[in-house]
Amino acid sequence: MLINTFFLALREIRRNVLRSFLTILGIVIGVSAVIVMVTIGGGATAQVTEQIASLGSNLLMIRVGQHMGPGQTSAAPSFDLDDAQALFREIPAITAVAPSSSQKVTAVYGNANWSTAVTGIDNGFFTVRNWTVQAGRQFLDTELRSGKAVCVIGATVAKELFGQQNPLDSKMRLGNFSCQIIGLLEAKGQSTFGSDQDDLVLVPLRTFQRRISGNQDISLIQVSVAEGRSTDKAKSDIEYLLRERRHISGSENDNFQVRDLKEITKMLTGTTQILTTLLGAVAAVSLLVGGIGIMNIMLVSVTERTREIGIRLAIGALEREVLLQFLVEAVVLSSFGGLIGILLAVSASIGLTKMLNIPFIFNPGIMVIAFLFSAAVGVIFGFFPARKAARLDPIDALRHE
Repeated sequence: MLINTFFLALREIRRNVLRSFLTILGIVIGVSAVIVMVTIGGGATAQVTEQIASLGSNLLMIRVGQHMGPGQTSAAPSFDLDDAQALFREIPAITAVAPSSSQKVTAVYGNANWSTAVTGIDNGFFTVRNWTVQAGRQFLDTELRSGKAVCVIGATVAKELFGQQNPLDSKMRLGNFSCQIIGLLEAKGQSTFGSDQDDLVLVPLRTFQRRISGNQDISLIQVSVAEGRSTDKAKSDIEYLLRERRHISGSENDNFQVRDLKEITKMLTGTTQILTTLLGAVAAVSLLVGGIGIMNIMLVSVTERTREIGIRLAIGALEREVLLQFLVEAVVLSSFGGLIGILLAVSASIGLTKMLNIPFIFNPGIMVIAFLFSAAVGVIFGFFPARKAARLDPIDALRHE
């Protein structure tokens, strides 16, 4: 009986193809919008997580001063190399430490010049930040100790100054001194915060302190926590040790800040997930609009087929059979809308993720939910017209013109 009812519903839909398509258009748009929004949101969340992970594994960043607001940090004494060495020596959970200082400098090669960030580091930087030297090499211990004028450059600096030319072993000027390029970093692209990670020049920390900053100050210490060790515990130990070394009493606030990248990841992914949910909820309103359209057209259909309903009831059809016929018709209409919406959404999601340069993540769960929701819309909004058809008086229905 149910199969026969299904084929009757298909026959009625085929009889008015254009009207049926216009009826399900709201369902198609609603399902497509929900899936596209959720897919783009999922891709954005994955991209944020991947980009933050590229900064380093189990990374803690220790900066001077306390954050006071957008772009503002309280003044405080800088770190020194002894602070970094004490962290590595006294906290067992730390596997690598990377003290560094940065300054904007104009890099010059031939007739080309480029304003970039020059950062003084030691080789712990490459470990902590998961950064690979694509061509050339890292700094030698002798170069780090002596403060030799050598450097490793990022992909953006190489492109702006050298174009297609191989930069290795060339010399470029940084401010008032020249350095030899011994390595080229692997490209990482833009960070989650919008900055170009490849726009940098790395020099030995002693070289930076002697040739650029003119002091022994260290503005940033990055540490990598061992796998399986608690970053919260490591963070607490770092704060305790630095408070002791910087002579901060129990009642005083820290004059430094320790940031865990996992906290930043959680905050940013939480924000993108909330935005995705809100956009998905707004898009779902289209499904309700589509449901109202189905109810409207089914009421019209009941009016048009009143004599047919009267004949069926007169020859012995039960009310529940008439109810089922119109209910199945509404569900078939909305289900077709759901299927078309899913196909349209997948195509649109692939195109939009490529355009926005975010990963396309296929999410079968949201597609199943969207389809079931579209079918449920057919049941909910098709029930009233179906009940109206089932309750028609056979005699009045046969007299209907």
